[in-house]
Amino acid sequence: MENVVLTIHLLLALSLIGVVLLQRSDGGGLGAMGGGGGGSVSSRSAATGLGKLTWVLAIAFICTSLALTIIAAQNASGSSIMDRLTRDGSAPATEQADDPLATDGLLPPPSSGSTDAPIVPRAD
Repeated sequence: MENVVLTIHLLLALSLIGVVLLQRSDGGGLGAMGGGGGGSVSSRSAATGLGKLTWVLAIAFICTSLALTIIAAQNASGSSIMDRLTRDGSAPATEQADDPLATDGLLPPPSSGSTDAPIVPRAD
């Protein structure tokens, strides 16, 4: 179900991009607000077929976005990442919280003696 909605969502996005690019620019936007518009800012043109199609595609795009959000929330509800890791059979890595001086294998263990000895990495 999620794949079907996602495919429709992708097709709607591409169609919406195409329809918006096909529309004729009215010369509006930020440049018309500056002056010399001759009343074109306040007047509204009649809705064309491409304009209506843009609205339909935009509403359908928003609906599929909401549907994908709801589907994703239902799939993720009641489980955390740790639950999913243990369910898949791979155990999560455990931390060495008992020994605050424990190393992760990248550094040599802290020396407990003379400080004159050279530090040599462990060979594991």
